[in-house]
Amino acid sequence: MREFEYLEPTSVQEACRMLADYGDECRMLAGGTALMLAMRQRMLTPKYLVSLAGLRRLRGVSYDEHRGLVIGALTLHAEVARSALIREKFPMLSEMASHVANPQVRNQGTIGGNLCYADPATDPPSCLMALGAYVVLEGVDRQRELPIEEFLVDYYTTALAPDEMVTAIRVPPPTFTAGRHVRYLRTAAEHRPLLNVACTIRQSGSVCEEARIVIGASTPVPTRVHRCESFLAGQPLTAEVAAEAAHILASDIEPISDFRGSGEYRREMIRVIGRRTLEGLFTHPAVEEVHAS
Repeated sequence: MREFEYLEPTSVQEACRMLADYGDECRMLAGGTALMLAMRQRMLTPKYLVSLAGLRRLRGVSYDEHRGLVIGALTLHAEVARSALIREKFPMLSEMASHVANPQVRNQGTIGGNLCYADPATDPPSCLMALGAYVVLEGVDRQRELPIEEFLVDYYTTALAPDEMVTAIRVPPPTFTAGRHVRYLRTAAEHRPLLNVACTIRQSGSVCEEARIVIGASTPVPTRVHRCESFLAGQPLTAEVAAEAAHILASDIEPISDFRGSGEYRREMIRVIGRRTLEGLFTHPAVEEVHAS
């Protein structure tokens, strides 16, 4: 590992100015679960590490009836999973967080760091996208919010400006009546999903009035499938409707191919897991793990 200078800002603005001053030679250190691995493998060799450990205002969870849920960027995955507030308002999110990677990562990794790393094979981005989340960004003397669809640009690429950092994730007050996140793993020992499906719906009786459906881990960035959402609007959620919706999901996604699975295999699993997700939306827990048999 290359030698580096360890910097400890005492405010968000000081951290942003360090980013502006040092540019590509600088990396921010939150939980460090991905960054330390990349540095040990010499995939990244920064001259400066900016530790965010002292920025206490970036931790914690709050809820407001107008703004919704706000999660500080340095909040641990385990803290999201344990939060009684999140379990009450967004059980789908707390359940998803309880399945992220493994216990070591959940107790060290942060939700903001996860989004900034933009690893395609992870769970929080797709779940947050199905919840309509926004990412709160701060730069030198400015702040802005981006829908998560606009924040995640490509493989390991985000819309962060050179002097910006993520300070929070905001989830609007829920307008849906049910939500579900399902992750598919090749084996029970794996920690990185081969694909995941996140879905929220607003129903009236047995009819779906509105839906948000996101495919993740099999695409460069989590992807909403708008044609499937339009198809579900006004439909009763029967097994037949779920099967047709899953066919649309598989048809409209361009899955990646890599050493973990071909695009065609992923497409077929999107069809299978998509159907199961929709069929089980009313009767099963908010999150499910599925393993290859």
